[in-house]
Amino acid sequence: MNKKNYFITGLFSIIPLAITYYIIVSLISIFSKPGQNLIKYILPEVELPLIELFIGFTLTFLFIYFLGLIISNVLGKKLYNFFENILSKIPLVSYIYNTIKQITETLTISQKQAFKKVVYIEYPKENIWTIALVTGESRDKTGVDYYQIFVPTTPNPTSGFMLYIKKSDAKETNLSIDEGLKIVISGGMLAPKQNEI
Repeated sequence: MNKKNYFITGLFSIIPLAITYYIIVSLISIFSKPGQNLIKYILPEVELPLIELFIGFTLTFLFIYFLGLIISNVLGKKLYNFFENILSKIPLVSYIYNTIKQITETLTISQKQAFKKVVYIEYPKENIWTIALVTGESRDKTGVDYYQIFVPTTPNPTSGFMLYIKKSDAKETNLSIDEGLKIVISGGMLAPKQNEI
């Protein structure tokens, strides 16, 4: 491995950590402000960074909890949908928001509810293998068993194609649903070095 490859490997290794750190620090910074202001109002002469941080964490937890509680109610859903409609009318913002939301919803759906297992199929033509997610099973009039499968697209796995395929034409894998989705979302970058095709 040459020096350029070392740099690329290091870069792709640190990007998820950097993004995670940035998001967490940003959330703590945003939600700890009310706690910091409250402490400074009550004790203006005293510096208590640890207490301010604790209050910030507490407020973050309570904010997320009550947000979920509000959105779960009928009035909260209507208000949430109202703001979503506003976002959908802003060109660039709507694209970013919808993409992130769809990916998040895909990753949070219960595996038992959404997909049964991961298989390989020859699609869109022979000798080209594609990852597919089995959503159900059926049988035709002659007794031939079929899979109902969803073929997700990269990098947004919420869009794709629904197909019926004979079980005998699908190749079973040992991949979990999470592993299959990670391969799709990453465009194959997180695929195992040795595949089962």
